[in-house]
Amino acid sequence: MGNEAVVTADSKALSSAEVLVDIKDVKKYFPITKGLLNRTVGQVKAVDGVSLAIRKGETFGLVGESGCGKSTFGRLLLRLQSVTEGEVLFKGKDIHSLGHQEMRRLREEMQIIFQDPFGSLNPRFLVKDIIGEPLRIHRSMSARDIDARVVELMELVGLDASRRNRYPHEFSGGQRQRIGIARAIALNPQFIVADEAVSALDVSVQSQVINLLMKLQKELGLTFLFIAHGLNVVRHISDRVGVMYLGKMVEVAETEALFAAPLHPYTAALLSAIPKPTPRRKQDRIVLEGDVPSPANPPSGCRFHTRCPLAQEKCRMQEPLLEEAAPGRMVACHFPLASV
Repeated sequence: MGNEAVVTADSKALSSAEVLVDIKDVKKYFPITKGLLNRTVGQVKAVDGVSLAIRKGETFGLVGESGCGKSTFGRLLLRLQSVTEGEVLFKGKDIHSLGHQEMRRLREEMQIIFQDPFGSLNPRFLVKDIIGEPLRIHRSMSARDIDARVVELMELVGLDASRRNRYPHEFSGGQRQRIGIARAIALNPQFIVADEAVSALDVSVQSQVINLLMKLQKELGLTFLFIAHGLNVVRHISDRVGVMYLGKMVEVAETEALFAAPLHPYTAALLSAIPKPTPRRKQDRIVLEGDVPSPANPPSGCRFHTRCPLAQEKCRMQEPLLEEAAPGRMVACHFPLASV
């Protein structure tokens, strides 16, 4: 089984659910140009052959270090950036082959929550205008109906609707992110990419926003791609987790299975970095040697071999495929930890 294999969640409900977003061998390369003529001298392989199936009603957590391609991948799923190769099927339609009008209609069903609750909101707009903008663009609604919907949305995300005539700077960071969430759900979408949606917030506020997203998912039937830096953030909200490294998916598993027994050395290193509140014994920290290689010149073979403590000659010469190591478990490693 290769990269195109579908990984299902352990839950019977999710495993039998229809595939909402089907990603097939997606690549995104950015050209490196040089000189006055902008001559292309290389490529940054931000996303390099990722296949994945996200099922309706689940939250798929995506983690990895900065620069591994997570945010680029999320934007490809919404066609905020174009793919270099591959397909992104939303409800069976390849969104990157759709015409302008058809894609415009489809955007009502696909939304994004941005990382920065400060920079993602127009400081010159009132909150009611920020939340109501998707309604003005996509729906034929009167000003009164839009205002009523804005009130409903603000209450749904835990904001005081009487403050809708204020500007974003009059709200805290957590409240601003709630404004962004209200805007994202205004059109009743089916799929939302949460791109580092809590990373700019304090830890206590992070948990509040995550709980809000879980509540909205249950009430509105949402499907999430939840992007984060660390595994500790995705554990509470995700049904399954994918780990990315240098544009490649290296492990995919149900959340609790991944935390209980990671198969890829990179996943194990990320897990070891999570601080334990009351450790009973000295924490075994896996320290990765060296710097993250450049996506413009990735290592041959396994891209992780330059930092992997278990690397062997085969790792340097041959690229591992993302294959099924156990039911519901996918790993791209010649020597997965369970067999070491």
